[in-house]
Amino acid sequence: MFKLVAVGGKLRGKEFVLADGENTLGRASDCDHQVAVDGISKKHLRITVNNETAFAEDLGSSNGTLVNGKIIKKVTLKDGDKIALPNVILQVVFVLEKKVIIKKKVARSGDDDDDEDSYDELKQVEPMPENLLGKPIWIFKYKLMPVVYGFNERYEWAALVGILLFIFIAINITLTILPVLRDSKKLLVKEIALRGKQYAAEVDHLNSTHLREKNLDHIRTDFLEGEDAEGVQSYKLYDIEGRVFRPMSSLNTIVNDPFSVDALKFYKTESNQDKEVIQDLGGNQIGIARAIKAHDKQLGRDVVVAVITIIFSPSSLSREASNNSKAYLESLITAGMVAIFFFGILYYMTIRPLDEIRFQIEAVLRGRQKELTSQTLFKEIHPLRNTINSILTRIKELQNTDGGEVQSMEEDGPYLRTLKEFMEGAQGPILILNSEKVIQNINLEAEDLIGIRANASTGQSLLDTARDQGFAATIIDLCDKSASNEGCHQKESYQIGGKDMVINIVALVGKDKFAKGFYITFVKS
Repeated sequence: MFKLVAVGGKLRGKEFVLADGENTLGRASDCDHQVAVDGISKKHLRITVNNETAFAEDLGSSNGTLVNGKIIKKVTLKDGDKIALPNVILQVVFVLEKKVIIKKKVARSGDDDDDEDSYDELKQVEPMPENLLGKPIWIFKYKLMPVVYGFNERYEWAALVGILLFIFIAINITLTILPVLRDSKKLLVKEIALRGKQYAAEVDHLNSTHLREKNLDHIRTDFLEGEDAEGVQSYKLYDIEGRVFRPMSSLNTIVNDPFSVDALKFYKTESNQDKEVIQDLGGNQIGIARAIKAHDKQLGRDVVVAVITIIFSPSSLSREASNNSKAYLESLITAGMVAIFFFGILYYMTIRPLDEIRFQIEAVLRGRQKELTSQTLFKEIHPLRNTINSILTRIKELQNTDGGEVQSMEEDGPYLRTLKEFMEGAQGPILILNSEKVIQNINLEAEDLIGIRANASTGQSLLDTARDQGFAATIIDLCDKSASNEGCHQKESYQIGGKDMVINIVALVGKDKFAKGFYITFVKS
């Protein structure tokens, strides 16, 4: 939904809600929005609204229409655009529509009902959009975020953001660093497995004949024992029935450790007898098994005569696990320190507009400022600022009420006479406007510069008399800025009649905190 808010001129503060379709603005009573201000044509402007898009079209008005200081015939409007009409400046505001859900309720006191309605409006869910881009955004907003809102009801905003940031870092490091660490461990395990396979092949090469002939005294496995067998924690050489041949300390016993038992079952299947078993046993241990085969003359083929199982626990694997843990923790700590820095930026960028609003509310209530303004680009907080400005305006109106009658505002006259006295003793082009941006005084230098004659323009709006509507809109915008900042000097460069000039404007503010006149000078840049 679009609406127009008058931010300058006679209708300042008034709003025009634009319906879908065509909306006409003008002085005529049959216009959709009647703007009864001098200088505006009977049918001045048409704005066509189509869902989230709006188009403005000038209807051949006598004084023209300016959007953001440029005269237009037809243009697309967006949120924040300023439309300059004679004696009024309108700002385009896009408002997200909310569906109103009517529910039957048990009657309660009026205040409770208002609070309940406001809370229900906050919890309303828009229908899921049809486009592919809108669906994930809708799911994120109405499915995931309510869970986060629930946590926000129990935890402070800053603490919750810190927790979410830490979770993000942990997940990010886990998904990026752990695969690299896991791959490095796989390479190390592969190298250890190759060494184990060489040991098993050596046992096969040296002992297959002795095992076939049952010559147990000549079996050699001494290279698997002692300091030369680095990383070998234990080994067993046994026949297909599970009877142990080596080491000598386990001679003639039956294998009972889980890995050897599983390897024995595996090699009892004939199709598995040519395969090697490599298994990660956990605890930085790797198990390797191989079937030793010898030629059986009676059967005329190779048969399994023994099985060798070796369990490795090399120190390099323990070091790798320790280094991986260390690398993960270092990455987590480093990322955490960086996250603290970014959390500080996010935190202070978020609370700065809130602090700004708080201080400006105090300034407005004390009469040092007219309304809330901001130089910070924070689009989501604009509706809040507009609402607060409306509330502060109501408060001012109530404060100015005495005995049910509104006190009259100060007249411009005394202040304009003072500005005229300043003009009499000054040099250079000077223009004086009253509080309604109507021309009051203009000296000869200013007449020659801007092409406006005093005898024909005094008492008329600047927008009606200026040939360059962009020039008039610029002056009115600077006047509004000065009036909103207690008469602070405002300036802007502008090319007038082919000359580069600097427009200087100062508002003279009355006791009622409203601008009573504007003193405008033109200086060559």
